[in-house]
Amino acid sequence: MAKPKRRYICQACGSVSHRWQGQCADCSEWNTLAEEAPETVFSAKHDLSSGGRKIMFEALDAPGEALVRRSTGLAEFDRALGGGLVPGSAVLMGGDPGIGKSTLLLQAAAAIARSGANAVYISGEEAAGQVRLRAARLGLGDAPILLAAATSVRDILSTLAGMPPPALLVIDSIQTMHSDQIEGAPGTVSQVRASAFELIRYAKESGAALVLVGHVTKDGSIAGPRVLEHMVDVVMSFEGERSHQYRILRSIKNRFGPVDEIGVFAMEGAGLTEVGNPSLLFLSGREQPVAGSAVFPAIEGTRPVLVEVQALIVRLASGATPRRAVVGWDSGRLAMLLAVLEARCGLNFSSAEVYLNVAGGYRLTDPAADLAVAAALVSALADKPLGGDSVWFGEVSLAGEIRPVAHAGVRLREAAKLGFARAFGPADSTGAPKGGKFTGLSLLPNLVDRVVGG
Repeated sequence: MAKPKRRYICQACGSVSHRWQGQCADCSEWNTLAEEAPETVFSAKHDLSSGGRKIMFEALDAPGEALVRRSTGLAEFDRALGGGLVPGSAVLMGGDPGIGKSTLLLQAAAAIARSGANAVYISGEEAAGQVRLRAARLGLGDAPILLAAATSVRDILSTLAGMPPPALLVIDSIQTMHSDQIEGAPGTVSQVRASAFELIRYAKESGAALVLVGHVTKDGSIAGPRVLEHMVDVVMSFEGERSHQYRILRSIKNRFGPVDEIGVFAMEGAGLTEVGNPSLLFLSGREQPVAGSAVFPAIEGTRPVLVEVQALIVRLASGATPRRAVVGWDSGRLAMLLAVLEARCGLNFSSAEVYLNVAGGYRLTDPAADLAVAAALVSALADKPLGGDSVWFGEVSLAGEIRPVAHAGVRLREAAKLGFARAFGPADSTGAPKGGKFTGLSLLPNLVDRVVGG
C-alpha cells in the first residue's frame, strides 16, 4: 500500500505544499507551514457521486418566510451590521487583544437575553467565573445569559441540539475550538476550518445568529486561512488604540447590508457606551486655532464623520536626512502629495521633517482627504492657522488638479450641523451649495494662494 503523502498548509494564506519549507511560496511569510493529517485510504477512494438523497430546487420568486432582523440592543452595533442580526447568519469579528470584543458581545448577549430571547455565550479562553466577574463589573450580572466554558465542538453541538435554538450564539474564540474528527491542535488551519464549518452549519439549519470571535495577526488581519472569511456572511473589525477611549466597529464584508459602515463606541469603566455623534468626539479640544490643523469631512459607509488632520513641519540643519512619519494615513500617499506640492506649487519640503497625524487614532482611507492634508501641510509650512470654521475635502491628482469626490452634499450638511460656516472643495462638486459658504478650488496652487495669502 502506498504511503500517504504529507501535506503542509500555510497558516497565513492556506496554500498547500507537499514538503516543508521555511517560507511560504505564495504569501512569502516565514515559519507558517504546518503539517496536516494525511488522507486515509478510505477518504482518498470514497466516492460521493451516489448514495445521497435528492435535494429540492426552488425558484427565486418562490414565496417564503421573510427574515426579520433582531436588534442587538446597541444601535451602533446594529448600524455596522446593516440593521441588526439576521437569523441563521454567521458573523466573524476580529480585533487586537484587549480592544473590547468580548465586552461588546457580552453586552449584546445581555440585551438580547433581557428582551426574552435565549443568548448562549461559549468561552474557550476564559473560565466561566472570569466571564461572570466581567459581567458583574459591567452591571450585567442579572442578565439571563446561558454561559459555558468549553472547547469541544462535539460537546457544544450536542448540548445545543437538546434545547431550542438560541437567538444569539457567541463563540469566543474560534481559534480555541477543537473537533475530534480532525487531527491537530486547536488553532491550526484544519481545526479552525472544520470547527467553523460545523458551527456555521448548525446556525444555518437552526436559524441561530452565530458570532465567531477571531484572533488577529501583527498586521491586523484575521489569523488563519482566508477561507474562514469566505465561509461566513459578515466580517467585522473592531479597531482602535487601547490608549484611546473610543473604538470603531467596521464592517468589511456583509452579505445582508452595505459594507464600510461603522459603529463608534467609547470604552468606559462600565463597558462600551455608544457614541451617537462621533464628529464631536474626534473634534474635541480645538478651542484655539493652530497652524497645521485642518478638518476633513470623511464618509464611512453612509455616515459622515468630521476628523482633524494635523501636520508639523520641522526645519533641519543643512545636510541632515529629513524624516517622514504618518499616523492614520497612507505614507505612500503623503509622499505623492509632497511631490505634487513641490513640483506644482514650488514649495520646498526636502530640508524639513514632516509629521502627519489623524487626531484620535482614526484611520483615513478616503481619497477625498488629499485636500485637507495639503491644507494642513501648507498651513504648517507657512505657520499660518487655517480658519477654525472651515472644512476641506477633495482629491488631488499628480497634475495638481483638485478632482470632485462623492457625497459632497452629505459632507457639507454634516459640517454645517456642527457649526462650520465655510467649506473648500472641488470647483465642480455635485450637491455643493452655491454662495459664500462653499469655495470651489480647481488647482492646488489656488489652495496655496488662499492659505499663504490669508
